[in-house]
Amino acid sequence: MDVAKYQDVATIQRVIHTAKTVAIVGLSGNELRASNFVGYYLKRHGYRVVPVNPREKTILGETSYPSLLDVPVPVDIVNVFRAPDALPGIARDAVTIKAGSLWCQFGVINAEGTKIAADDGLDVVVDRCLKIEHARYRGRMHWLGFNTQRITSVRSGLQ
Repeated sequence: MDVAKYQDVATIQRVIHTAKTVAIVGLSGNELRASNFVGYYLKRHGYRVVPVNPREKTILGETSYPSLLDVPVPVDIVNVFRAPDALPGIARDAVTIKAGSLWCQFGVINAEGTKIAADDGLDVVVDRCLKIEHARYRGRMHWLGFNTQRITSVRSGLQ
């Protein structure tokens, strides 16, 4: 599969700039997991985050749904933190709920799932992190993801 085809900068920017609601499939309640950090970051930056995880009742203060088909609100981005072999089913569900895009995190590469979503007109991004791309294109790229609001490396005021 040609992953570069699904890493188009214009598509990434359009998806990030127009989305309001992100359903994170595989969002973990464990604060040490990457999915949790991404969800927390997205909430902090104004997105509505909808957890999709059948093992959890609430994550990040939001109701968690067992599947995309159970999500009661329109979804702009389906962000996937699952094994690649789960992607075809998730892509079918994303198409069914008329999501705007399918975003596959690092390592979530599956040609069948990608084709299902792309053939139905969803914007598809593969092997990219939504948090990193948001930080890159929305001006929030900082060391360790923290915004220190510092322009200089000089530490004034500290003795």
